[in-house]
Amino acid sequence: MAKAFILAIDQGTSSSRTVIYDRDAAPVASARQEFTQIYPQPGWVEHDPEEIWTSVQNVTRQAMQDAGVTAADIAGVGITNQRETTLVWDRRNGRCIYNAIVWQDRRTAALTDALQRDGAERQVSDKTGLRLDPYFSATKVAWILNNVEGARALADDGRLAFGTVDCFLLWRLTGGEVHATDATNASRTMLFNIHTQSWDDDLLRLFNVSASLLPEVRDSAADFGMTDVETIGGAVPVCGIAGDQQAALIGQAGFDYGTTKSTYGTGCFALANTGATALQSHNQLLTTVASRIDGVVTYGLEGSVFVAGSALQWLRDELQIIDSAPQTEEIAQRSGVVDDVYVVPAFAGLGAPYWDPHARGAIVGLTRGSGRDQIVTATLQAVAFQTRDLIDAMADDGIAPSVIRVDGGMVSNAWFLQFLADILDIPVERPVNVESTVLGAAYLAALQCGLLDDVQQAAALWQRDAVFEPSMSGEQRGALLSGWDEAVSRVRGAYHETLTK
Repeated sequence: MAKAFILAIDQGTSSSRTVIYDRDAAPVASARQEFTQIYPQPGWVEHDPEEIWTSVQNVTRQAMQDAGVTAADIAGVGITNQRETTLVWDRRNGRCIYNAIVWQDRRTAALTDALQRDGAERQVSDKTGLRLDPYFSATKVAWILNNVEGARALADDGRLAFGTVDCFLLWRLTGGEVHATDATNASRTMLFNIHTQSWDDDLLRLFNVSASLLPEVRDSAADFGMTDVETIGGAVPVCGIAGDQQAALIGQAGFDYGTTKSTYGTGCFALANTGATALQSHNQLLTTVASRIDGVVTYGLEGSVFVAGSALQWLRDELQIIDSAPQTEEIAQRSGVVDDVYVVPAFAGLGAPYWDPHARGAIVGLTRGSGRDQIVTATLQAVAFQTRDLIDAMADDGIAPSVIRVDGGMVSNAWFLQFLADILDIPVERPVNVESTVLGAAYLAALQCGLLDDVQQAAALWQRDAVFEPSMSGEQRGALLSGWDEAVSRVRGAYHETLTK
């Protein structure tokens, strides 16, 4: 049937993926391509914008070819993306004036520290729901404007455009016709007032960012223009955009108050639906826009862990003690729960609920008998421990999930999910389609172009693959968590002591 397919693009931190879905939200074909991670200095993380764009083009063409579809068969395009990653480009030619500064990048820690000392934290938090931290886009934009020769003058002349990755891709897909983003991505920039749903003049002044750089903010399911014929072979409406974690909540059918999901990709992100209430956290969690559909804002409470799946990449690429991430399940089954070695993967500082950009990773408790299996298993356990930190903080803020839905690359590891359920002491549900992020983008596009009537129709498509029930004794859980808390305190304290000497 003509116009029966949705093309969904998932531009992530380590790879780009395109999935073609049919009208029943079943994947027909997909393609994925990794791209280069650039580390110019310790704590700095960048991507080549042209490599991002090339990878998106490659996987889109491959998925369309494998599905046997053309632009004429596609009803709409959805986009989901790594959030906070910041790009600034010249409006005349669409070329970025600097590499994309990735959400993990910590180069602006000194600036955020200075702003905190000046008392700006409360203003930022009240308006944006975010922490004053290098994680978000505002200080990254400021850094580009301050450090790229001629950038300020170009910005003053209205020549430059700022965007998160979704915005950059939309610009390229539409041949430079549309400079827009959606409310979920805007809410992660630290320049957007989540209560008024508009760019905030006070924040623009605080970070010295010109309003001329900013994209238009639209609903998550909206008219974002038509693709240029050269990009996918025809004019197709782009009609859904959401940041990756919000898209994952949508893909997990998280449309009801209190529904909570946790995504395990490069990082770990737990997000709970708080409905019409922009719940203010007392535990350093983030208040964010979960979606904006038909002008109605749904808020979310989020905890962000910077390192999850990337810790397994570290085991593979830097330590070279595993050949691939799936190998960790076999190793953990052989090793069993490790109660004397703790890996604290604070490679880019610690996210929620600590928000310590200066912390660095460590392995605590090593003895002469410690070996590869213990370190690998302890790394898996660290991801579960960090999730526990988030869920405990959510519970203290008034959102205590009775079950958590999980997705992302790590959830194929059944040992990890059982350990997660044991540590959280609540059931963990894995869906049939664990690629919830790209599925959420497809749902948004399908809503806008009429393949889905409403969100409840999307919710009815969710299917559970497996549930992991907690079985660990309270005594063992308590001992493990006590050891984790001690390891985190040692890492933070030890590193800060070196800074003050």
